[in-house]
Amino acid sequence: MTDPLNRCFAPAQLGSRSLRNRLIKSATFEGKCLNGVPTPELVRLHERIGEGGVGMTTLAYCAAEADGRIHENMLYMHEGIRGPLEELIRRVRATGALVSGQLGHCGNFSKNRAFQGRRPLGPSAGINPLGLTYGLPFAGALSKSQIRRRVEVFGQAAAFMKSVGFDAIEIHFGHGYGISQFLSPRTNRRTDEYGGSLENRMRFGLECLAAVREAVGDGFPLLGKISMMDGVRGGIGVEDALEIAAALERESLDLVVCSGGTSSMNPMLLFRGDSLLPGLLEQEKSALMRLGMKLSGKRMFREYPFEETYFFDAARRIRDRVKCGVCYVGGANSNDSLRKLMSAGFDFVQLGRPLLYDPDMPKRAASEIGYANGCSHCNRCATLIDAPGGIQCVERPKNFELGTPD
Repeated sequence: MTDPLNRCFAPAQLGSRSLRNRLIKSATFEGKCLNGVPTPELVRLHERIGEGGVGMTTLAYCAAEADGRIHENMLYMHEGIRGPLEELIRRVRATGALVSGQLGHCGNFSKNRAFQGRRPLGPSAGINPLGLTYGLPFAGALSKSQIRRRVEVFGQAAAFMKSVGFDAIEIHFGHGYGISQFLSPRTNRRTDEYGGSLENRMRFGLECLAAVREAVGDGFPLLGKISMMDGVRGGIGVEDALEIAAALERESLDLVVCSGGTSSMNPMLLFRGDSLLPGLLEQEKSALMRLGMKLSGKRMFREYPFEETYFFDAARRIRDRVKCGVCYVGGANSNDSLRKLMSAGFDFVQLGRPLLYDPDMPKRAASEIGYANGCSHCNRCATLIDAPGGIQCVERPKNFELGTPD
């Protein structure tokens, strides 16, 4: 009998692109952009991931516009960074890996100082917890004309991303960011056609997807990362996610990426393992923000012990519901897990922390029958997103041999 694991390491088709295997580096914000410009360290990170044998790597958080950034050291899609992006893509593709960009928008969740005198905008007005100590305590509600403009911005950003050479685009529908804020009844309290029923709450996201598809054309691979559950009272659950995935499929999405949790309310549902709180407290410069984090720590950073393939049951329901491609993400740290996912019919698997710990995981897993990644799920890598130098594995920091590219 053929080992299902073999399927993981065989070439696979995604839209018009062929990947050398079914492993994709997930979009984990790197913290390696200075004033919104890719640094040599960002290039080297993804190049090193490519050298390790992954089928495709994902450049995290490519904001659709300047106001779509959480802070000013994030990328947004504009002509001023064409050269650095083209160089990054060229260097990664030289390793044999393809390059995807994660297209998103922060919505009403931002600490970007460029908003001074204005408010970040989402589906509904309210408190902007991330901006409390940055002079941005409140968020506003988008008007219908502003919604139409934001949809246009997604299309324009996608056209730019295709023009600089990205092989695919992953639209961020999850984790409490801009589109997710419309999807979740917890954050969408509108009473017009963009709020209320799930059908209405999906409208903005589907309009963004349609604008992106029109901009890039048929055949260009489009992925969509969704939260299968928000993990908070009043948020979306798996039953909602089934309908969201089906709607995205109808609107020409090629691959649904099955994630969960919200960065603003329940991040540990996504990360699992050791709490993010200690590391974030070490990095936080604001005494007021540190106090707030300590007071809300147990509610914000809940305990979710790590286990392999922790989203499997929910993601399998998505796999059973749609005919388009489905990508699993969440705790795939060993060949036993990859075999399980391939047997269940998942088309691709995204890896985040395991590749930070061992960027050669794809090559090693293909050659070592009993491969098991050594990541301890301490989650310190994720707490370094705003630290000098950005994310790295604190257990094996020399894995990447980061330096200035030639």
